[in-house]
Amino acid sequence: MVNLLITLLQNACVIIVFCYVLTRTRFFNEILERRFTRENKLWLILCCGLFSIYGTVGGMEILGAFANIRDLGPAIAGLLAGPLVGVGAGLIGALHRLFLGGFTAVPCTISTILAGFLAGLVFLAGKKRVPSLWVASGFAGAMEILHMGFVLLISKPYEEALALVKTVALPMIFANALGMAAFFFITKNLINELKTRSEKNLIEGELRGAREIQMSIVPHIYPPFPDIENIDLHAKLVPAKEVGGDLYDYYLLDENKNQLFFMVGDVSDKGVPASLFMIITMTLFKANTRAGEELGPVVERINNQLAADNKSNMFVTLFCAVLNIETGEMRYVNAGHNPPLLIRKDRNPEFIPTTGDLVLGCMPDMAYTAKTLNLNPSDTLFLYTDGVTEAFNSEQELFSETRLLDIARKTRNLSAKDGIDDAYDAIWQFTNGAAQSDDITMLMLRY
Repeated sequence: MVNLLITLLQNACVIIVFCYVLTRTRFFNEILERRFTRENKLWLILCCGLFSIYGTVGGMEILGAFANIRDLGPAIAGLLAGPLVGVGAGLIGALHRLFLGGFTAVPCTISTILAGFLAGLVFLAGKKRVPSLWVASGFAGAMEILHMGFVLLISKPYEEALALVKTVALPMIFANALGMAAFFFITKNLINELKTRSEKNLIEGELRGAREIQMSIVPHIYPPFPDIENIDLHAKLVPAKEVGGDLYDYYLLDENKNQLFFMVGDVSDKGVPASLFMIITMTLFKANTRAGEELGPVVERINNQLAADNKSNMFVTLFCAVLNIETGEMRYVNAGHNPPLLIRKDRNPEFIPTTGDLVLGCMPDMAYTAKTLNLNPSDTLFLYTDGVTEAFNSEQELFSETRLLDIARKTRNLSAKDGIDDAYDAIWQFTNGAAQSDDITMLMLRY
């Protein structure tokens, strides 16, 4: 009995290889996804039928009969795809067993076909879902008990049939149940993997859609004001994830095209929540900013709107300004954001003095003060988020404000687009393939 059990368990181990091979096939994945076609059903019949033959060939001849795991093939087919598939696989294994002959040929043939049919009924009873490991292994064990009953009922002489059943019953019940458990353990893991992959693809698709929406909200047509000769403006936003929390915007506030509003900001979080907060922030500025109105009170009003019912506790750092295109006078507010660079024609680049104001959305009823800066012809403003200065390379070094100043010196005589492109190329070369840790946003305005 020990040798028989070892032989049957060795054959059962082949199921693991059999299952692995099946999981790498298109037709098997279609069946697990409940997408039945004539083609994949025929493939399953063939594979499980051949496995049933192997169950016989790989078994042990004992007392004029074959101890085996033959019934597993049609049982697997029936449990996965229903009675017709189970019977189809059973016929292949049964005809082979009938051809071998012996005094148990008839009951073994019947039980092999019946294994596929009954497994198919279990499939239908389970509403065509893949059964659990316990149901499948329990069915396999019960099927072998039924198999032994057929042998006792049909095989003659009875004394030889009884001796055979006493010898092979327990090893066959155990080996078939264990083999079925191994198969459906692997199958269930594959189902979970397919489900996870499907959910991942769905999420990625939604994130791609969110990214497209986000990128369509920020302006991206250049030059933005082709009929205004004394303004050269360009911007770039590169999210670290599919969607991010950085933002930039610019638009004219009056019909005379004399007042230009522009801003760059960075939401405290990342991903979809940050992108929603970013969109709200941009929308509020467009709804509240008017030509001729002081910038400080506008920012105060927007801060109160962002802080109201802000259960997510997100906030946004932001630099915004209104430029008088005719005179070069610029009024600006810096709400906890990185200080932009002022690149004058005949001086070294310098950081614009901050207004010392708090980030937006954190606390209501805060005062915001606007400061004034005068731009001269050929002066350039360079706005950015901390994804620029805090970009890491593989040695965990920061790009830093020092490197940013070096880049700013080189962009003095470049157009806004070329300046942005050169700055981004410098960051890319510095990071040298290291994963982007934060959103990168830059806006350059040349007056």
